[in-house]
Amino acid sequence: MDRVQSTKHPFLWKPFLKGLLAIGIPVALQNLLTTTASMVDTMMVAPLGELSVGALGLCAQFSSLMFSGYWGFVGGGGLFFSQYWGSKEDDGIERSYGMTLTCMMIVAVTFGCTAIFAPEFVMRVYTDKVQIQEIGVQYLRIVGFAYILQVLSMAMSTLLRSTEHVRIYGNLGAPKMGIRGAALATTLAAAVNVLSIYIMARATKYPYLFHIRGHFRWSGKHLRIFLSKCFPIICNEVLIGVGNMVINITLGRQSEPVIAAIAVFRVLEGLIIGFFAGFSSASSILVGKCVGAGELDTAYERAKRLVYLCSGVIFATGAVVLALHQPILTAMSLSGESFEAGVRLLAIYICVSIIRMGNWIQNDTYRASGDAVYGTVLEIVFMYVMVLPAVLVSGFALHLPYWAIFLCCYIDEPIRYILMQIHLYSGKWIKPVTDKGKAALGAFRERLSAPRGRARQKA
Repeated sequence: MDRVQSTKHPFLWKPFLKGLLAIGIPVALQNLLTTTASMVDTMMVAPLGELSVGALGLCAQFSSLMFSGYWGFVGGGGLFFSQYWGSKEDDGIERSYGMTLTCMMIVAVTFGCTAIFAPEFVMRVYTDKVQIQEIGVQYLRIVGFAYILQVLSMAMSTLLRSTEHVRIYGNLGAPKMGIRGAALATTLAAAVNVLSIYIMARATKYPYLFHIRGHFRWSGKHLRIFLSKCFPIICNEVLIGVGNMVINITLGRQSEPVIAAIAVFRVLEGLIIGFFAGFSSASSILVGKCVGAGELDTAYERAKRLVYLCSGVIFATGAVVLALHQPILTAMSLSGESFEAGVRLLAIYICVSIIRMGNWIQNDTYRASGDAVYGTVLEIVFMYVMVLPAVLVSGFALHLPYWAIFLCCYIDEPIRYILMQIHLYSGKWIKPVTDKGKAALGAFRERLSAPRGRARQKA
Protein backbone atom coordinates (compact mmCIF):
# COMPACT_ATOMS: atom_id res chain seq x y z
CA MET A 1 0.00 0.00 0.00
CA ASP A 2 2.73 2.48 0.92
CA ARG A 3 4.96 3.84 -1.81
CA VAL A 4 7.87 4.51 0.51
CA GLN A 5 9.59 1.30 1.50
CA SER A 6 9.58 0.65 5.23
CA THR A 7 10.75 -2.99 5.44
CA LYS A 8 14.30 -2.03 6.27
CA HIS A 9 13.20 0.57 8.79
CA PRO A 10 9.80 -0.55 10.11
CA PHE A 11 7.53 2.10 11.55
CA LEU A 12 8.12 2.48 15.29
CA TRP A 13 4.75 2.76 16.96
CA LYS A 14 5.93 3.09 20.55
CA PRO A 15 7.91 6.35 20.28
CA PHE A 16 5.30 7.67 17.86
CA LEU A 17 2.38 7.12 20.24
CA LYS A 18 4.46 8.23 23.22
CA GLY A 19 5.26 11.52 21.51
CA LEU A 20 1.66 12.00 20.41
CA LEU A 21 0.30 11.50 23.90
CA ALA A 22 3.09 13.45 25.62
CA ILE A 23 2.29 16.55 23.57
CA GLY A 24 -1.36 16.01 22.68
CA ILE A 25 -2.85 15.32 26.12
CA PRO A 26 -1.40 18.34 28.00
CA VAL A 27 -2.30 20.69 25.15
CA ALA A 28 -5.79 19.18 24.88
CA LEU A 29 -6.30 19.61 28.61
CA GLN A 30 -5.04 23.19 28.46
CA ASN A 31 -7.48 23.95 25.67
CA LEU A 32 -10.27 22.25 27.58
CA LEU A 33 -9.57 24.43 30.63
CA THR A 34 -9.91 27.52 28.45
CA THR A 35 -13.09 26.23 26.81
CA THR A 36 -14.53 25.19 30.16
CA ALA A 37 -14.03 28.76 31.35
CA SER A 38 -16.07 29.95 28.36
CA MET A 39 -18.72 27.36 29.16
CA VAL A 40 -18.90 28.54 32.76
CA ASP A 41 -19.26 32.13 31.56
CA THR A 42 -22.16 31.08 29.35
CA MET A 43 -23.79 29.14 32.19
CA MET A 44 -23.43 32.14 34.53
CA VAL A 45 -24.89 34.52 31.94
CA ALA A 46 -27.68 32.08 31.01
CA PRO A 47 -30.01 33.05 33.91
CA LEU A 48 -30.07 36.59 32.48
CA GLY A 49 -31.94 35.21 29.49
CA GLU A 50 -31.47 34.10 25.90
CA LEU A 51 -30.62 37.65 24.76
CA SER A 52 -27.51 37.70 26.99
CA VAL A 53 -26.47 34.24 25.84
CA GLY A 54 -26.88 35.30 22.22
CA ALA A 55 -24.90 38.52 22.77
CA LEU A 56 -22.05 36.60 24.42
CA GLY A 57 -21.98 34.20 21.48
CA LEU A 58 -21.80 36.98 18.90
CA CYS A 59 -18.99 38.70 20.81
CA ALA A 60 -17.16 35.38 20.73
CA GLN A 61 -17.43 35.44 16.95
CA PHE A 62 -15.59 38.77 16.88
CA SER A 63 -12.88 37.13 18.99
CA SER A 64 -12.81 34.30 16.46
CA LEU A 65 -12.24 36.84 13.69
CA MET A 66 -9.21 38.10 15.63
CA PHE A 67 -8.08 34.49 15.93
CA SER A 68 -8.22 34.22 12.15
CA GLY A 69 -6.11 37.37 11.88
CA TYR A 70 -3.22 36.13 13.98
CA TRP A 71 -3.40 32.38 13.37
CA GLY A 72 -1.50 32.69 10.12
CA PHE A 73 1.52 33.86 12.13
CA VAL A 74 1.00 31.03 14.63
CA GLY A 75 1.03 28.50 11.79
CA GLY A 76 4.05 30.07 10.12
CA GLY A 77 5.90 30.44 13.41
CA GLY A 78 5.16 26.84 14.37
CA LEU A 79 6.59 25.68 11.05
CA PHE A 80 9.93 27.38 11.78
CA PHE A 81 9.94 26.47 15.50
CA SER A 82 9.43 22.76 14.95
CA GLN A 83 11.82 22.42 12.01
CA TYR A 84 14.58 24.44 13.70
CA TRP A 85 13.96 22.38 16.85
CA GLY A 86 14.47 19.21 14.82
CA SER A 87 17.79 20.50 13.45
CA LYS A 88 18.81 22.04 16.84
CA GLU A 89 19.27 25.59 15.50
CA ASP A 90 18.72 27.78 18.56
CA ASP A 91 19.28 31.07 16.75
CA GLY A 92 16.62 30.18 14.20
CA ILE A 93 14.09 29.42 16.96
CA GLU A 94 14.70 32.70 18.78
CA ARG A 95 14.67 34.78 15.62
CA SER A 96 11.45 33.16 14.41
CA TYR A 97 9.78 33.76 17.77
CA GLY A 98 10.60 37.46 17.62
CA MET A 99 9.07 37.83 14.17
CA THR A 100 6.02 35.78 15.15
CA LEU A 101 5.39 37.78 18.32
CA THR A 102 5.76 41.14 16.57
CA CYS A 103 3.24 40.27 13.86
CA MET A 104 0.75 38.78 16.32
CA MET A 105 0.85 41.85 18.56
CA ILE A 106 -0.07 44.10 15.64
CA VAL A 107 -3.24 42.06 15.16
CA ALA A 108 -4.04 42.01 18.89
CA VAL A 109 -3.74 45.78 19.29
CA THR A 110 -5.93 46.40 16.24
CA PHE A 111 -8.77 44.19 17.48
CA GLY A 112 -8.41 45.32 21.08
CA CYS A 113 -8.78 48.99 20.13
CA THR A 114 -11.79 48.20 17.93
CA ALA A 115 -13.53 46.33 20.77
CA ILE A 116 -12.85 49.08 23.31
CA PHE A 117 -13.51 52.17 21.20
CA ALA A 118 -16.03 50.97 18.58
CA PRO A 119 -18.10 48.13 20.13
CA GLU A 120 -21.37 49.51 18.72
CA PHE A 121 -20.05 49.10 15.18
CA VAL A 122 -19.00 45.51 15.88
CA MET A 123 -22.40 44.50 17.25
CA ARG A 124 -24.30 46.17 14.40
CA VAL A 125 -22.30 44.08 11.96
CA TYR A 126 -23.18 40.79 13.64
CA THR A 127 -26.89 41.24 14.39
CA ASP A 128 -29.87 43.47 13.72
CA LYS A 129 -31.38 42.82 17.17
CA VAL A 130 -31.01 46.10 19.13
CA GLN A 131 -31.31 44.52 22.59
CA ILE A 132 -28.57 42.00 21.80
CA GLN A 133 -26.39 44.81 20.45
CA GLU A 134 -26.69 46.79 23.70
CA ILE A 135 -25.70 43.81 25.83
CA GLY A 136 -22.77 42.92 23.59
CA VAL A 137 -21.36 46.45 23.75
CA GLN A 138 -20.95 46.13 27.54
CA TYR A 139 -18.97 42.92 27.09
CA LEU A 140 -16.67 44.13 24.31
CA ARG A 141 -15.63 47.32 26.11
CA ILE A 142 -14.06 45.22 28.87
CA VAL A 143 -12.90 42.11 27.02
CA GLY A 144 -10.95 44.20 24.50
CA PHE A 145 -8.27 44.60 27.16
CA ALA A 146 -7.86 40.80 27.26
CA TYR A 147 -6.99 40.46 23.59
CA ILE A 148 -3.33 41.48 23.88
CA LEU A 149 -2.82 39.12 26.84
CA GLN A 150 -4.57 36.25 25.06
CA VAL A 151 -2.45 36.66 21.94
CA LEU A 152 0.75 36.94 23.99
CA SER A 153 -0.04 33.69 25.80
CA MET A 154 -0.80 32.02 22.45
CA ALA A 155 2.60 33.07 21.05
CA MET A 156 4.38 31.77 24.15
CA SER A 157 2.42 28.52 24.17
CA THR A 158 3.10 27.90 20.48
CA LEU A 159 6.83 28.22 21.05
CA LEU A 160 6.72 25.88 24.05
CA ARG A 161 4.65 23.28 22.23
CA SER A 162 6.72 23.35 19.06
CA THR A 163 9.88 22.67 21.05
CA GLU A 164 8.17 19.84 22.96
CA HIS A 165 8.14 21.76 26.23
CA VAL A 166 4.54 21.14 27.19
CA ARG A 167 2.84 22.08 30.47
CA ILE A 168 -0.75 22.68 31.45
CA TYR A 169 -1.60 26.29 32.08
CA GLY A 170 -5.08 26.91 33.43
CA ASN A 171 -7.36 29.91 33.68
CA LEU A 172 -8.75 31.29 36.90
CA GLY A 173 -12.25 32.71 37.04
CA ALA A 174 -13.75 35.59 39.01
CA PRO A 175 -17.13 36.41 40.55
CA LYS A 176 -19.59 37.06 37.76
CA MET A 177 -21.41 40.40 37.37
CA GLY A 178 -23.70 39.60 34.48
CA ILE A 179 -22.27 40.13 31.01
CA ARG A 180 -19.65 42.57 32.34
CA GLY A 181 -18.58 40.03 34.96
CA ALA A 182 -17.98 37.46 32.22
CA ALA A 183 -15.82 39.97 30.36
CA LEU A 184 -13.85 40.80 33.53
CA ALA A 185 -13.30 37.12 34.27
CA THR A 186 -11.98 36.57 30.75
CA THR A 187 -9.56 39.49 31.11
CA LEU A 188 -8.27 38.36 34.51
CA ALA A 189 -7.93 34.78 33.27
CA ALA A 190 -5.82 35.99 30.33
CA ALA A 191 -3.49 37.84 32.72
CA VAL A 192 -3.15 34.80 34.97
CA ASN A 193 -2.46 32.58 31.96
CA VAL A 194 0.42 34.79 30.77
CA LEU A 195 1.87 34.96 34.28
CA SER A 196 1.65 31.20 34.81
CA ILE A 197 3.42 30.45 31.51
CA TYR A 198 6.17 32.93 32.39
CA ILE A 199 6.68 31.48 35.89
CA MET A 200 6.73 27.87 34.69
CA ALA A 201 9.17 28.69 31.91
CA ARG A 202 11.45 30.43 34.40
CA ALA A 203 11.20 27.56 36.87
CA THR A 204 12.16 24.99 34.24
CA LYS A 205 14.94 27.24 32.86
CA TYR A 206 13.41 27.22 29.39
CA PRO A 207 15.82 29.26 27.25
CA TYR A 208 14.03 30.61 24.20
CA LEU A 209 11.43 32.90 25.81
CA PHE A 210 13.98 35.01 27.67
CA HIS A 211 16.69 35.63 25.07
CA ILE A 212 15.15 38.99 24.14
CA ARG A 213 18.06 40.15 21.99
CA GLY A 214 17.85 36.94 19.97
CA HIS A 215 14.17 37.61 19.29
CA PHE A 216 15.00 40.73 17.31
CA ARG A 217 18.22 39.63 15.65
CA TRP A 218 16.59 39.34 12.25
CA SER A 219 17.07 41.15 8.99
CA GLY A 220 14.86 42.06 6.07
CA LYS A 221 15.92 38.81 4.40
CA HIS A 222 14.82 36.76 7.41
CA LEU A 223 11.50 38.60 7.52
CA ARG A 224 10.86 37.98 3.81
CA ILE A 225 11.48 34.25 4.23
CA PHE A 226 9.25 34.19 7.32
CA LEU A 227 6.42 36.09 5.65
CA SER A 228 6.68 34.01 2.48
CA LYS A 229 5.76 30.94 4.54
CA CYS A 230 3.20 32.81 6.64
CA PHE A 231 1.49 34.61 3.75
CA PRO A 232 -0.52 31.65 2.37
CA ILE A 233 -1.62 30.75 5.92
CA ILE A 234 -2.53 34.37 6.65
CA CYS A 235 -4.58 34.54 3.44
CA ASN A 236 -6.26 31.29 4.38
CA GLU A 237 -7.14 32.31 7.92
CA VAL A 238 -8.21 35.86 7.10
CA LEU A 239 -10.35 34.92 4.11
CA ILE A 240 -11.86 31.97 5.97
CA GLY A 241 -12.43 34.25 8.96
CA VAL A 242 -14.27 36.75 6.77
CA GLY A 243 -16.26 33.91 5.23
CA ASN A 244 -17.22 32.66 8.70
CA MET A 245 -18.19 36.21 9.65
CA VAL A 246 -20.61 36.31 6.69
CA ILE A 247 -22.01 32.96 7.83
CA ASN A 248 -22.44 34.26 11.39
CA ILE A 249 -24.09 37.44 10.08
CA THR A 250 -26.57 35.24 8.19
CA LEU A 251 -27.26 33.11 11.26
CA GLY A 252 -27.42 36.27 13.40
CA ARG A 253 -30.57 37.27 11.51
CA GLN A 254 -32.49 34.24 12.79
CA SER A 255 -34.92 34.27 15.74
CA GLU A 256 -33.68 35.01 19.28
CA PRO A 257 -34.04 31.36 20.45
CA VAL A 258 -32.00 30.16 17.47
CA ILE A 259 -29.31 32.81 18.10
CA ALA A 260 -29.08 31.61 21.72
CA ALA A 261 -28.84 27.98 20.55
CA ILE A 262 -26.05 28.90 18.11
CA ALA A 263 -24.17 30.68 20.90
CA VAL A 264 -24.32 27.59 23.11
CA PHE A 265 -23.39 25.37 20.17
CA ARG A 266 -20.27 27.48 19.53
CA VAL A 267 -19.16 26.85 23.11
CA LEU A 268 -19.63 23.09 22.69
CA GLU A 269 -17.90 23.23 19.32
CA GLY A 270 -14.99 24.92 21.09
CA LEU A 271 -14.95 22.07 23.61
CA ILE A 272 -14.61 19.50 20.83
CA ILE A 273 -12.11 21.53 18.81
CA GLY A 274 -10.13 22.38 21.94
CA PHE A 275 -9.59 18.71 22.73
CA PHE A 276 -8.83 17.87 19.12
CA ALA A 277 -6.43 20.80 18.69
CA GLY A 278 -4.08 19.24 21.23
CA PHE A 279 -3.56 16.25 18.98
CA SER A 280 -3.40 18.47 15.92
CA SER A 281 -0.57 20.42 17.57
CA ALA A 282 1.19 17.19 18.43
CA SER A 283 0.85 15.97 14.86
CA SER A 284 2.36 19.15 13.44
CA ILE A 285 5.28 19.02 15.87
CA LEU A 286 6.01 15.31 15.38
CA VAL A 287 6.00 15.63 11.60
CA GLY A 288 7.68 19.05 11.40
CA LYS A 289 10.49 17.97 13.72
CA CYS A 290 11.28 14.98 11.50
CA VAL A 291 11.24 17.15 8.38
CA GLY A 292 13.65 19.61 9.98
CA ALA A 293 15.96 16.79 11.07
CA GLY A 294 16.02 15.30 7.56
CA GLU A 295 14.02 12.18 8.58
CA LEU A 296 11.59 12.57 5.70
CA ASP A 297 10.47 8.95 5.40
CA THR A 298 9.49 8.96 9.07
CA ALA A 299 7.63 12.24 8.62
CA TYR A 300 5.70 10.77 5.68
CA GLU A 301 4.72 7.61 7.56
CA ARG A 302 3.75 9.54 10.68
CA ALA A 303 1.52 11.92 8.75
CA LYS A 304 -0.56 9.11 7.23
CA ARG A 305 -1.19 7.47 10.58
CA LEU A 306 -1.95 10.72 12.36
CA VAL A 307 -4.88 11.56 10.07
CA TYR A 308 -6.77 8.40 10.97
CA LEU A 309 -5.82 8.40 14.65
CA CYS A 310 -7.04 11.98 15.07
CA SER A 311 -10.27 11.21 13.22
CA GLY A 312 -10.85 8.44 15.77
CA VAL A 313 -10.22 10.90 18.62
CA ILE A 314 -12.71 13.42 17.27
CA PHE A 315 -15.36 10.72 16.79
CA ALA A 316 -15.01 9.59 20.40
CA THR A 317 -15.08 13.16 21.73
CA GLY A 318 -18.13 14.08 19.68
CA ALA A 319 -19.97 10.97 20.78
CA VAL A 320 -19.41 11.85 24.45
CA VAL A 321 -20.67 15.42 23.98
CA LEU A 322 -23.71 14.22 22.05
CA ALA A 323 -24.53 11.63 24.73
CA LEU A 324 -24.44 14.34 27.41
CA HIS A 325 -26.30 16.98 25.40
CA GLN A 326 -29.44 17.08 27.56
CA PRO A 327 -27.85 18.06 30.91
CA ILE A 328 -25.36 20.37 29.17
CA LEU A 329 -27.96 22.28 27.16
CA THR A 330 -30.31 22.44 30.13
CA ALA A 331 -27.52 23.82 32.35
CA MET A 332 -27.07 26.59 29.79
CA SER A 333 -30.74 27.50 30.13
CA LEU A 334 -31.84 26.29 26.71
CA SER A 335 -35.42 25.15 26.66
CA GLY A 336 -38.26 24.75 24.23
CA GLU A 337 -37.36 26.04 20.77
CA SER A 338 -33.79 26.94 21.69
CA PHE A 339 -33.15 23.48 23.20
CA GLU A 340 -34.53 21.81 20.09
CA ALA A 341 -32.34 23.97 17.88
CA GLY A 342 -29.27 23.23 20.00
CA VAL A 343 -29.76 19.47 19.68
CA ARG A 344 -30.22 19.69 15.93
CA LEU A 345 -27.09 21.83 15.42
CA LEU A 346 -25.01 19.52 17.58
CA ALA A 347 -26.19 16.38 15.77
CA ILE A 348 -25.34 17.86 12.36
CA TYR A 349 -21.91 18.94 13.55
CA ILE A 350 -21.00 15.57 15.04
CA CYS A 351 -21.82 13.88 11.73
CA VAL A 352 -19.58 16.16 9.68
CA SER A 353 -16.78 16.68 12.23
CA ILE A 354 -14.89 13.47 11.42
CA ILE A 355 -14.29 14.56 7.82
CA ARG A 356 -13.91 18.23 8.81
CA MET A 357 -11.19 17.48 11.37
CA GLY A 358 -9.52 15.09 8.94
CA ASN A 359 -9.09 18.05 6.59
CA TRP A 360 -7.84 20.18 9.48
CA ILE A 361 -5.16 17.72 10.61
CA GLN A 362 -3.89 17.24 7.07
CA ASN A 363 -3.65 20.98 6.47
CA ASP A 364 -1.80 21.52 9.78
CA THR A 365 0.60 18.71 8.90
CA TYR A 366 1.30 20.18 5.47
CA ARG A 367 2.00 23.59 6.99
CA ALA A 368 4.43 22.21 9.58
CA SER A 369 6.25 20.42 6.77
CA GLY A 370 6.66 23.59 4.70
CA ASP A 371 3.65 23.39 2.36
CA ALA A 372 1.35 26.25 3.33
CA VAL A 373 -0.23 26.59 -0.11
CA TYR A 374 -2.16 23.45 -1.09
CA GLY A 375 -4.64 23.23 1.78
CA THR A 376 -4.97 27.02 1.80
CA VAL A 377 -5.98 27.23 -1.85
CA LEU A 378 -8.48 24.41 -1.49
CA GLU A 379 -10.13 25.86 1.60
CA ILE A 380 -10.41 29.39 0.20
CA VAL A 381 -11.69 28.30 -3.21
CA PHE A 382 -14.35 26.01 -1.78
CA MET A 383 -15.40 28.58 0.84
CA TYR A 384 -16.04 31.31 -1.72
CA VAL A 385 -17.19 29.21 -4.67
CA MET A 386 -19.39 26.69 -2.87
CA VAL A 387 -20.03 27.36 0.84
CA LEU A 388 -20.74 31.11 0.96
CA PRO A 389 -23.05 31.15 -2.08
CA ALA A 390 -25.00 28.22 -0.62
CA VAL A 391 -25.32 29.92 2.79
CA LEU A 392 -26.33 33.30 1.37
CA VAL A 393 -28.85 31.88 -1.09
CA SER A 394 -30.39 29.55 1.50
CA GLY A 395 -30.55 32.31 4.13
CA PHE A 396 -31.48 35.48 2.26
CA ALA A 397 -33.05 34.27 -1.01
CA LEU A 398 -34.78 31.00 -0.18
CA HIS A 399 -35.31 31.74 3.55
CA LEU A 400 -34.67 28.11 4.47
CA PRO A 401 -34.79 27.00 8.11
CA TYR A 402 -31.67 27.62 10.24
CA TRP A 403 -30.60 23.96 10.22
CA ALA A 404 -30.50 23.89 6.40
CA ILE A 405 -28.38 27.07 6.36
CA PHE A 406 -26.11 25.51 8.97
CA LEU A 407 -25.75 22.32 6.93
CA CYS A 408 -24.64 24.37 3.92
CA CYS A 409 -21.57 25.44 5.94
CA TYR A 410 -20.08 21.98 5.51
CA ILE A 411 -21.06 20.89 2.00
CA ASP A 412 -17.47 21.18 0.74
CA GLU A 413 -15.82 18.96 3.35
CA PRO A 414 -16.18 15.53 1.64
CA ILE A 415 -14.78 16.82 -1.66
CA ARG A 416 -11.83 18.52 0.01
CA TYR A 417 -11.11 15.38 2.03
CA ILE A 418 -10.63 13.32 -1.12
CA LEU A 419 -8.30 15.92 -2.64
CA MET A 420 -6.35 16.25 0.61
CA GLN A 421 -5.86 12.47 0.76
CA ILE A 422 -4.45 12.41 -2.76
CA HIS A 423 -2.00 15.14 -1.80
CA LEU A 424 -1.08 13.33 1.42
CA TYR A 425 0.00 10.18 -0.36
CA SER A 426 1.89 12.13 -3.02
CA GLY A 427 4.39 13.37 -0.41
CA LYS A 428 4.72 16.70 -2.25
CA TRP A 429 3.84 18.58 0.94
CA ILE A 430 7.27 17.88 2.45
CA LYS A 431 9.20 21.12 1.86
CA PRO A 432 11.99 21.59 4.44
CA VAL A 433 13.35 25.00 5.50
CA THR A 434 16.43 23.60 7.30
CA ASP A 435 19.71 22.53 5.69
CA LYS A 436 19.36 18.95 6.98
CA GLY A 437 15.87 18.62 5.56
CA LYS A 438 16.85 20.07 2.18
CA ALA A 439 19.83 17.70 1.94
CA ALA A 440 17.56 14.66 2.39
CA LEU A 441 14.83 15.83 0.03
CA GLY A 442 16.30 14.55 -3.25
CA ALA A 443 16.72 10.95 -2.08
CA PHE A 444 13.26 11.00 -0.50
CA ARG A 445 11.66 12.20 -3.74
CA GLU A 446 13.46 9.49 -5.68
CA ARG A 447 12.27 6.73 -3.33
CA LEU A 448 8.73 8.07 -3.36
CA SER A 449 8.50 8.22 -7.14
CA ALA A 450 10.16 4.84 -7.71
CA PRO A 451 7.93 1.84 -8.59
CA ARG A 452 7.22 -0.34 -5.58
CA GLY A 453 9.38 -3.24 -6.72
CA ARG A 454 12.39 -1.09 -7.48
CA ALA A 455 12.05 0.67 -4.12
CA ARG A 456 12.22 -2.72 -2.38
CA GLN A 457 15.37 -3.68 -4.28
CA LYS A 458 17.09 -0.44 -3.25
CA ALA A 459 16.07 -0.97 0.35
